[in-house]
Amino acid sequence: MSCSSSSASEEEDEDMDSYRKGGYHAVRIGDSFASGRFLAQRKLGWGQFSTVWLAYDTQTSKYVALKIQKSAPEFVQAALHEIEILSAIVENDPKNEKCVVQLVDHFKHRGPNGQHSCMVLEFLGDSILHLIRYNRYKGLNLIKVREICRCILIGLDYLHRELGIIHTDLKPENILLLSTINPSKDPIRSKMTPILERSEASLKGEVAVNAIEKKLKQRAKRAVAKIAAERRGAIGAVAKPERCLDGIDFRCKIVDLGNACWANKPIAEEIQTRQYRAPEVILQSGYSFPVDMWSFACTAFELATGEMMFAPKPGQGFSEDEDHLALMMELLGKIPRKVAIGGLRSKDYFDRHGDLKRIRRLKYSSISRLLVDKFKFQETDAREFAEFLNPILDFAPDKRPTAQQCLRHPWLRQAAAKTVA
Repeated sequence: MSCSSSSASEEEDEDMDSYRKGGYHAVRIGDSFASGRFLAQRKLGWGQFSTVWLAYDTQTSKYVALKIQKSAPEFVQAALHEIEILSAIVENDPKNEKCVVQLVDHFKHRGPNGQHSCMVLEFLGDSILHLIRYNRYKGLNLIKVREICRCILIGLDYLHRELGIIHTDLKPENILLLSTINPSKDPIRSKMTPILERSEASLKGEVAVNAIEKKLKQRAKRAVAKIAAERRGAIGAVAKPERCLDGIDFRCKIVDLGNACWANKPIAEEIQTRQYRAPEVILQSGYSFPVDMWSFACTAFELATGEMMFAPKPGQGFSEDEDHLALMMELLGKIPRKVAIGGLRSKDYFDRHGDLKRIRRLKYSSISRLLVDKFKFQETDAREFAEFLNPILDFAPDKRPTAQQCLRHPWLRQAAAKTVA
């Protein structure tokens, strides 16, 4: 979950049954935390481990994101790990310029369901996933894509080279803009007056707001379903005009370090969200910083096209993993035999020659060809963007460029030159 987002987990409400011993803490608007320092203003979202609230910091007079973890021991342990990672991030970035979310404070809060670990994070805007949806899956202008990519790479370079941290779950919903797309959702730009105490009126208002929010969510779901249908060509052939992106600040930060790990202490074998998962994770051949670089390239492609680079599905006689590997090879070429047979799970998918056992017919293409043929890119734009992405998507992790090397790539430097001009 995008832990400090204004739009975290917008899809539906959390499971109300989880408000019990060991579960979520029930929060009401105006509730105070940390001896009255933080006051709950409205719910921003929720995740499997926590709920997230917009809160007012009475000490600094700023709005923050308050993440309240479930109270069961395993969630407390997860919070301690995340706090350790976030503390290292803030300690080494005193000027707050490394494009990674900052921890403001952390504390424990006792409630009817137990003792909850709480993290206070800087308040940020909408996720890049929200931006992709807002732009109706059309793909962003490449100048904007470069701007976002530069921020992500600054963040990854900081995590990898300076701190020795692997994010392990980089994807569009874990990258947040510095501000909201809609100014009315930003408490500063909308000149929101902070709620400083809990009142009966605010409680009634909360019930009313929740009812309205549910209706709006249902309407938003229908709108997303309609857009999906349009993309499949099921509704009208005439495309709607693209939404105006003028005035949006495209600077962004990497968030959600709940699954991050130190490079010398890898966590679970299966990391990363499916569509952004690197081949070495599927094959279980060990992983390090290059897994984040693979996810970054998939994210950059999605920003530029509006579509996921890889969306595997299981089929008759083959698994989702096998389809994923086949899709990779169709776009990037055959996996070198040494890489294909070098993982603990290689024998499940490949024969001794490095060929897939159950998917034999592959339709080979290339990133530049796909960009031109399907997404109607200009040949030059397609070639230059593909030249940037292809090395990052090398099947051999040790051959992928680092975030620092990517920041020096001519494709990214073009944007800087155009901005100066």
